[in-house]
Amino acid sequence: MRKPIIAGNWKMNNTIREGLELINDLKARSLDEDVEAVVCVPFTFLSEARKVLRDTGIKLAAQNMYHEESGAFTGEVSPIMLKELEVDYVILGHSERRQIFGETDEMVNAKVKSALRHGIKPIICVGETLEERENNKEVEIVTTQVEKSLKEIDIRYIEDLVIAYEPIWAIGTGKTASSEDANSMLSSIREKITELYGKESSEIIRLQYGGSVKPETIKELMEKENVDGALVGGASLKANDFTQLVNF
Repeated sequence: MRKPIIAGNWKMNNTIREGLELINDLKARSLDEDVEAVVCVPFTFLSEARKVLRDTGIKLAAQNMYHEESGAFTGEVSPIMLKELEVDYVILGHSERRQIFGETDEMVNAKVKSALRHGIKPIICVGETLEERENNKEVEIVTTQVEKSLKEIDIRYIEDLVIAYEPIWAIGTGKTASSEDANSMLSSIREKITELYGKESSEIIRLQYGGSVKPETIKELMEKENVDGALVGGASLKANDFTQLVNF
């Protein structure tokens, strides 16, 4: 049985003070222990977040990392730095990283390998543009991203991976794929995992949907066969909303 995972991506939001207020608010609430709750906070807040979360069941994630351990990579953060902060997860290949900062599937793959080597669980993001969907290429695009992101990843790491399907046209736009659309794409991703690693692995790996997820849509989404959780943006910035998502 796959444990549901609800991850809140704060993106470039919240100062340390604001972040502490939000996490302390979450700590005071009753979150479903059968659901894995994850907060994905800015780099500046990771150290303070770890201190506050240490005695809770809430997991900590970074929003990105570079694949090298050290070196002349100004502005980047290495897996060793994240490991020192006891980060549980790291988001890799988010569409904003791909679109704004030019990250490729090959770069994502290098990051995935590095994260796994250092014991950090990757949340790998994939998703199509509106144009690709309108041209009926969405399944081809997304499953190719999955395959390239997982190139040369050993089967033993499958249980440590999370794949988040985030249609680019639904991120921060207020638009959202229907629960049926989300389930259909996640089914295609699961079929790709079966092709790459076998049926047993496809039944182990956890798949999320992301893209304007809200408390009022989460229950219907989570009832779908292939949906194991959500990668949430704006709704994760409000303790009440994030609580409703975790307690779907």
